[in-house]
Amino acid sequence: MPFVNMKKASTQAGGGKSFAVRVTTMDAELEFSYIEHKATGKDLFELVCRTIGLRETWYFGLQFVDSKGYISWLKFDKKVLDQDVPKDSPVPFLFLAKFYPEDVSEELIQEITQHLFFLQVKQSILNMDIYCPPEASVLLASYAVQAKYGDYDPGNYKPGMLSSDDLLPQRVIDQYQMTPEMWEDRIKEWYADHKGMSSDEAEMEYLKIAQDLEQYGVNYFQIKNKKNSELWLGVDALGLNVYNQDNRLEPKITFPWSEVKNISFKEKKFVIKPVGKKVPDFIFYAPKVKINKLILELCVGNHELFMRRRKPDSMEIQQMKANARDERQRKRCDRAKLAKEKQLKEEALKEKADLERKLSQMQDEVRTAQEMLKRSEETTDLLAEKARFAEEEAQLLTQKANDAEREIQSIKITAIKTEEERILMEYRAREYEMIATKLLEDSERRAKEADQLKEELSQARLSEKLAKERLLEVARISPSYPVCIGNTMFPLASLTSDLSDFQIGTPQFSVDGEISCELLGDGDMDQLSQEIERERVEYMEKSKHLQEQLKELKSEIEVLKVEEKETDLDRLHDSSIQRGDSKYSTLRQAKASSAQARVAFFEEL
Repeated sequence: MPFVNMKKASTQAGGGKSFAVRVTTMDAELEFSYIEHKATGKDLFELVCRTIGLRETWYFGLQFVDSKGYISWLKFDKKVLDQDVPKDSPVPFLFLAKFYPEDVSEELIQEITQHLFFLQVKQSILNMDIYCPPEASVLLASYAVQAKYGDYDPGNYKPGMLSSDDLLPQRVIDQYQMTPEMWEDRIKEWYADHKGMSSDEAEMEYLKIAQDLEQYGVNYFQIKNKKNSELWLGVDALGLNVYNQDNRLEPKITFPWSEVKNISFKEKKFVIKPVGKKVPDFIFYAPKVKINKLILELCVGNHELFMRRRKPDSMEIQQMKANARDERQRKRCDRAKLAKEKQLKEEALKEKADLERKLSQMQDEVRTAQEMLKRSEETTDLLAEKARFAEEEAQLLTQKANDAEREIQSIKITAIKTEEERILMEYRAREYEMIATKLLEDSERRAKEADQLKEELSQARLSEKLAKERLLEVARISPSYPVCIGNTMFPLASLTSDLSDFQIGTPQFSVDGEISCELLGDGDMDQLSQEIERERVEYMEKSKHLQEQLKELKSEIEVLKVEEKETDLDRLHDSSIQRGDSKYSTLRQAKASSAQARVAFFEEL
C-alpha cells in the first residue's frame, strides 16, 4: 500500500498546536503531519479528497472507532478533536464509501471514484460481508484479474500465476472439493474472454455484476419491534428493509425513500413516519442510542442522494460528466490506435517470417539445383570418356581385322610347293579367317556400344540443359543470388537484401476514416440515441450470454460440492433462485403492499 506523507505547516500565529492524522484508503495510506487544532471534519475530509484528486465526494466519509469500540463517521460540522476520535498519534481514519449509487454505470463519473468503489466492494465480497454465489465469484475474479494484469497472453501466462492473488471468498473455496489449480483454470477460461478490455472497463463490469447482489450497499443493524422480536434493519440507496434474524438476503418489509416522510429517534426508540395521514408510524428499538444516531445519519444521507438523483444535474455535475465523456472518448481513440498499430506490427512480423521461410525454401531449391547440375556434369564427362575409349578400341579392332584380311590374301596368293605346306597353309588360313571373323564381330559390337554411349551422352547433355534452365528460372525469381552455372556466376541475393532492409515502421493512419474526439453537439443527438440503443441491445445479448455461462459453470462445479460446508446464506440463495426470485423482484414484492399493511406486518413479526 503506497504511503504519502503530507507535511503541512500550521498557519496559527506563533506555531500553535497541531496534530497528525493517518488516513487509509483502499489503495494508499496518507499521513498529514500538521493539522490545525481547530480543524473541522470538513477541513480534513476536503484535504484528503484534494490529495487523491476526488471530486465525487458525496459518496465518501472518514470512518473511525470511538473510545467505546463503536464504528463512527467523522462529522463535518464539528472540530476533529472535539469528536470521540482515538487518542493515538497520528489519529487513524479510514476513507471509505459511506453511500452507494443505485446504478454504477450511470452515476459514477470519475475513474478514481470507480476504482475506490471497486476495491471496497471486492474486499467486502472476499471478507464475506457481501454474499456472492460461487459461480458469480469466479466471474468477478476473472474481471479482477483483467483489471490487474490486462489481456490474457498464452505466451507469458504460467500455471500458478494467480495463486498469490486473493480472488475467491474462503466460503466458496471450502464448499467444493476443488484444488487451487482447478479454480485457476475456471477463472482463466473467463479471463481469456475479456481480451481487449481496459482496466477501468473491467472494474466497471465487476461493479455492474456486484450491484445486483442482495447485500450490496446495505448497512445492517440489529433492532427489535414492540414484541421484542430480534430483527435486522437494512439501510441502502433505495430505502429501508426489514429482515428476519436468520435471513439477511430477502427483506420481509421495504419502505422506499419516496414513501418516507420523516425520521426521528428518542433514546433507543426510532420512529419512521410514512407518507399518508392515516398510515401509522413505523417504530423499532435499537440496543444503543449511538446506533440510532448512526442509522439516522445514514438515512438522511441516502434520502438526500435519492432525491438528488431524481432532479436535473447541476452545472458542476454536467461539466464533470462532459469531461469524463471526453476523457473516455480520448482513451477509446488511443486504444483503437494502439490496437491498430499492434495489429499492423503483428502482420508485418508475420509477413517477415513468411519471407524468411520463402527465402530459406528458395535457397534449398538453389542448392538442390546446383547439386543436380554438378552430378549431371560429372555423368556427362564420364560418359564422354567411355565413348572415347570405346571408339578408340573399335578403331583398333577394325585395324587388326584389316591386317588379318591382308595377311589372308597374301597367304592365298603365295604358292605352296608341297601338299603338307598347302594343308598347313589352309589350316592357318582357316584359323586366320576365324580370328578375322571374331575381330569383325568385336568391332561391330564395339561400334554398337559407342553408338549407345553417344545416345547416353546426348541424354546426359539434355539433362544438363534442363538443370541449367531450372536454375535460370530460380535465378529469374531472385536475380541477385550468387549461383555458379558452368563457368558463369549468377547473383541471387535480392530476397536477403530485402529482408535485411525490411523495417517495421509506425504507420500514420486513422480508424474508420477519421477519429474525432470532439464533444457531441446538439445535431448529433440522433446518432447518440442510436448508439445508446445499440449499446443497450449489445448489453442485453451480453447479459444473456453471461447468464448461460454462469449456469454452465454452476452445473460443472455442482458435482464437487460438499454439502456439509454449505452455509445458511447458500441455502437461502439457492431457494430464492429456484423460486425465480432476484434482488429486485424481492424488493418489489416487499413494497407491493400498502405502507399501513407493512407497519402492521412488522409489529406481528
